Amino acid sequence: MPTAALFATHLQSASVTRQTDDSPESRGTPAASSPESSAVSDSPRVEVHPDKEAIVDFDPSLTFECVDDCTWCCQHGVLLYEPDLLELAGCASLADATTQVRGEDFVRKEEKDRSEHVDDEGEACYFLREDGLCSLHAEHDWKPARCSVFPLAVTVEDGDIHVSVRDSAHEHCEGLDVSDRRVVDHLDAFLPEVLWDLDDPATRREL
Repeated sequence: MPTAALFATHLQSASVTRQTDDSPESRGTPAASSPESSAVSDSPRVEVHPDKEAIVDFDPSLTFECVDDCTWCCQHGVLLYEPDLLELAGCASLADATTQVRGEDFVRKEEKDRSEHVDDEGEACYFLREDGLCSLHAEHDWKPARCSVFPLAVTVEDGDIHVSVRDSAHEHCEGLDVSDRRVVDHLDAFLPEVLWDLDDPATRREL
């Protein structure tokens, strides 16, 4: 697995276009300026972990706090990085809980026998319990790296990690701007250190 320094060098030569869930790039059309990038004229560079920085492309006054019964972020399949797989293997059966798509490992979605805490197709994350809690977080005090990133989006430009707010979060996430907990002051909780060691930490890939 590349080190953080190799990761930066590897990407320095190419600027990776920022993409979000519904980005115009994914549809083959030119991208317009996102609300996050236009809202902040000079994106601050923040040290998230020792010697690991991110460029903040959202309004620094943004706050976030998980809201009871809002399980929107748990209604997706979750991309797993190698450290996640190793940790998950100690918590659950990988054969039951995961699936592979395009050569990448995901926590799978499954149909739930209930009407709450599910998406429009009646599905949700394998680990989302009937009470709306994540069994991994509640029973093992752990969750995959990509779960920590919600509701943010990670992209890479000229070797730098950029962080913004997912476009879909503005529509569905109930925890935005409902508390005094500024996201920019707690980026270490949203951005695990492993992101700086990856070839591609961007969050545009989904199940």
